Amino acid sequence: MISFVATPIGNLKDITLRALEELRGADVVFCEDTRHTLKLLNAYEIKKPLFSCHKFNEREAAARIVEFSRAGKRVAVVSDAGMPVVSDPGREVCRILKEAGEPYTVLPGANAALCALVLSALPADRFTFLGFLPEKKAERRALLARFSAAEETLLLHCAPQDVDDTVRALYEAFGDRRACAVREISKLHEESTAFMLSQGLPGEKRGEYVLAVEGARPRENPLCALSAREHVLAYMREGLDKKEALKRAARDRGVAKSALYRETLDL
Repeated sequence: MISFVATPIGNLKDITLRALEELRGADVVFCEDTRHTLKLLNAYEIKKPLFSCHKFNEREAAARIVEFSRAGKRVAVVSDAGMPVVSDPGREVCRILKEAGEPYTVLPGANAALCALVLSALPADRFTFLGFLPEKKAERRALLARFSAAEETLLLHCAPQDVDDTVRALYEAFGDRRACAVREISKLHEESTAFMLSQGLPGEKRGEYVLAVEGARPRENPLCALSAREHVLAYMREGLDKKEALKRAARDRGVAKSALYRETLDL
């Protein structure tokens, strides 16, 4: 049995009862940093053989995980904090397990991005997680350009030394928007700072950050400025049949098709 286990992102008490049960029952634990995971296990008096599984050895680690599992061993996979795979090692392991037909499960728990979303007070009904932005400027610009018109809240991880450059890149790509920087989640000095992208994040940058950025404002279709009849006709001139043109225009205007049909009987 193989389990991907979420671990605390700050306060060690954020571990779940099920996660502790799984770690106690595991024969081996694969972890991002054995020294870091040892502190967590020691806090709950758990002693297990630890094996490294980080971004430089994922394939080798995955092969060993498969071997242990097929030998009937119970394997737990953790990262230093939060959910394995999500901006942490484990994605390659999951891919190899799937290809090998080796079943695995996941134990839910702490997640920095979701906690930051709540602390930001920005819209949370829809959001997009971008993880860490690419280091190369051209790749970063290209990625941000893809999401410049996205109306949902954007979430991204950021190391302290990269915060100022990242905020500048966000401002260049999106213009001025509300944002929130969250750090030290669930720790003694938890901090959530709202700011405008144009102003930048004030103060010294310390600790890992999650940045939450307001989504783009909805852009009204310029065709909505026309009469209903001209709106439908514009789509028909583009080659759509009347039925599809009515559907598109009704969606643009936020009304039922029947409301437009009466005005376009002659088309």
